[in-house]
Amino acid sequence: MFIRPPRVCEFCVCMISASILESDCVSLIELVRALDAQKIAGVSCGQAHSLAVNEQGQVFAWGAGEGGQLGLGTAEEAVHVPRLIKKLCEHRISQVMCGNQHCIALSKDGQLFVWGENSSGQLGLGKGEPSTLSPQTLKSLCGIPLAQISAGGDHSFALSLSGAVFGWGKNSAGQLGLNDEQDRAVPCHIKFLRSQKVVYISCGEEHTAALTKEGGLFTFGNGSRGQLGHDSTRNEPLPRRVMELMGTEVSQIACGRHHTLAFVPSTGLVYAFGCNTQGQLGTGLRGNAKSPLPVRNVQPLCIGNTHTSIVCLCDFRIMNTIKSIALINSESLDSWRMKLHDNSDSSITNIWILISTCCFHSDDGHFKTNPKVPGIDFNAVRLLFETLMKPAFARLLDQATKSFESLLIPQLTCSPPDVEAMRIYLILSECPALQDSKNYISLTIPLAMAILRLDANPSKVLDNWWSLMDCEFFSRLVEMYKSIVVFLLTGGKALLMPVFLESYTSAALRLLEKLHKVNLKAHRVEYNHFYIPDIATLVDIQEDYLKWFLRKADILDNLNLISQGSVTLCAYPFILNAQAKTTVLQTDAELQMQMAVSGANLHNVFMLLTMEPLLARNPFLVLHVRRNHLVSDALRELTVYNDVDLKKPLKVIFDGEEAVDAGGVTKEFFLLLLKELIDPIYGMFTQYSESNLLWFSDKVSSITREYYGITEVKELVQGGKTIAVDKTNRKEFVQAYLQYVFSDAVQEQYSAFSSGFLKVCGGEILSLFQPSELMAMVVGNNNYNWEEMEKNASYKGEFSASHPTVKMFWEVFHEFPLEKKKQFLLFLTGSDRIPIHGMASLRIVIQSTAAEEHYLPVAHTCYNMLDMPCYQTKETLRHRLTQAVEQYEGFSLV
Repeated sequence: MFIRPPRVCEFCVCMISASILESDCVSLIELVRALDAQKIAGVSCGQAHSLAVNEQGQVFAWGAGEGGQLGLGTAEEAVHVPRLIKKLCEHRISQVMCGNQHCIALSKDGQLFVWGENSSGQLGLGKGEPSTLSPQTLKSLCGIPLAQISAGGDHSFALSLSGAVFGWGKNSAGQLGLNDEQDRAVPCHIKFLRSQKVVYISCGEEHTAALTKEGGLFTFGNGSRGQLGHDSTRNEPLPRRVMELMGTEVSQIACGRHHTLAFVPSTGLVYAFGCNTQGQLGTGLRGNAKSPLPVRNVQPLCIGNTHTSIVCLCDFRIMNTIKSIALINSESLDSWRMKLHDNSDSSITNIWILISTCCFHSDDGHFKTNPKVPGIDFNAVRLLFETLMKPAFARLLDQATKSFESLLIPQLTCSPPDVEAMRIYLILSECPALQDSKNYISLTIPLAMAILRLDANPSKVLDNWWSLMDCEFFSRLVEMYKSIVVFLLTGGKALLMPVFLESYTSAALRLLEKLHKVNLKAHRVEYNHFYIPDIATLVDIQEDYLKWFLRKADILDNLNLISQGSVTLCAYPFILNAQAKTTVLQTDAELQMQMAVSGANLHNVFMLLTMEPLLARNPFLVLHVRRNHLVSDALRELTVYNDVDLKKPLKVIFDGEEAVDAGGVTKEFFLLLLKELIDPIYGMFTQYSESNLLWFSDKVSSITREYYGITEVKELVQGGKTIAVDKTNRKEFVQAYLQYVFSDAVQEQYSAFSSGFLKVCGGEILSLFQPSELMAMVVGNNNYNWEEMEKNASYKGEFSASHPTVKMFWEVFHEFPLEKKKQFLLFLTGSDRIPIHGMASLRIVIQSTAAEEHYLPVAHTCYNMLDMPCYQTKETLRHRLTQAVEQYEGFSLV
């Protein structure tokens, strides 16, 4: 079949290829008068039928139709006049291909249609699916931007823009390139060709040829007539390069039923090989050719079953924009915009357009697409969305957004056919519409749900791609889903039913969890980038922890406090900042403490009922200590308690002092105890003057260093005394040094410390903290804001913020130097550091007393309360306050 030269609209047919019924065969080229009014853009011939597609994308069919290959919805034996395939009228078809008795068609919006005979699975609809009389969408390749299609006798091929090759149907001679001879009823990826940059596929009766971007030629399948060009008649179940053409660049290929042609533009030669029983190779010789032979004095080519006609002039390695799927660029955007302005149909309804545009690199980067490389030109993606955000394109963006919501996202499957179909998850993440809060419910959350539905392998691919994204992209993705969580927690109850609120919140949190796991390995952003700063104001952290605890304890159903599907933020600790985590830890500690107290009280009730009160247990952990023997007394007292007792509330009684411990005595106990523990006399810790940090003492020296004036040597590796440190082993030395100092040398000491610490502060809650957060929680911080402390202060008795004595107090306090202010903080609260929750959480109380002016202020560290007489002069107040803060040790009843 031939199309006359450009601008000539008549369609001509040559009957050498037997494309209409034998009874109507003609031996001369004749015009197909029924298509006189059409501008034909493409044609294809099957065994006894033909297809033609015009410039408007309409498809016409004629010839034999008993197998449904005409797609007219009937199984007519013969159709003598071309008929329009009405079922394809809603789509603009760009390519059509005919097999023996089946057809495939590719639309401009990337959809693939198949119809006809399906005895060998050549339609790709699935195992056991019958033949079909009208076009059906091949859904198994949805989401893959297809560049070209081809059909053989009873097999079919599709090629993506990124060079991925998919084949299905009959495979009796290995023509699918899958290294076996089993038929395939669904498209299968030919992995061997993935890295070859394939740009064109041609199919024969039982063999296939693939052309690469660099001009290489691969063939596979039936080689019985030499049609593979490998100088043999063997079948090839795997793609194999035609070695005879190595060193040349092939620009065009075509397969006949049992022969193959290739054109080399640099020499102007056509090479032919395969069956030559009717002279179809054009070499002037008879007999089959097992290797490529040059055909002299010819023009570029096209081919039929058993004939060859040299008419084509294009380079198949260059994308044909007329036959390719639609690409989004400035011209196409303007066209859509104008059609919308004229109220014409110009909807952006398919994933494939978007993907194909954004994956196509001018530098061939899209050919590198694999599970570790997305092959996306993100500059093109961002430029596309920047253009759509302009006021002139507002209507187009609105329609695209609606299409994403109603058509695109609902089509996303849990098992995409190929990695190319997964690029949509990265592309959509750049869309500004998803970052608009009005689209959270309709777009952004459904996208998250689609991602979470992915099977294990595609989910891992997406993780790999996320780990390669630049920090700005990753950060923006995290911020978007954090914003969704805040949006749902603040206004979700008013907008959504509880079941939807829980489902959406869970989806956003689970996606953040997925991103967090990626970040742990890839380090795209800092860990605190996942924190939701105001989380404590959005939910009751204590209540949330209790719900989470009950669920973990599997007693939720028994108590029936919350529904099984309820979301708890404590299950996603990476969003909790240090303050929220501290609240969780304190809640957990209080819970364990109450459990220990309740256990003791329950035991005491039981003992009382059994008349054995002497066996009662104290609900408190009481330590009797002397100030001059704190460490030894504390160790002696602790030996009589078991692990459960260590969870009880602590009460400290200093020998000879009257104070009742309501918290303040315990504060001072720990303050004094730690002072003694870090004293070199005890030898528990070694202080490093350079950093002012402490570490466990190893009791004896390690490496080479002075220890009380004595230099000792410790071998870091076997025979280390005789090994000098140089450039070659410097790294090994440093690693061995650190291993010894921080692990080997203090293993016994650290293990004992860790064991004791975890008996009191154990549990997985501790693992939620980053090291810096744990340190801030334990020692506080020094982010002092004295004005905020004054603002948050409260007053009792005669005092108020406007009382003259109070005004004098704050004037004196603010005149104190920093060290004196810290000393006052220690005097009043038992610590000179700020709690991890900040200065806002430090609320002091100043209370008036009836005492005369010669009395000193008294601090109640249990309650952060200061008792102060009504001093009349500023100097008196300064003197008494200074005296008090400099003598802060000791407790007595006031």
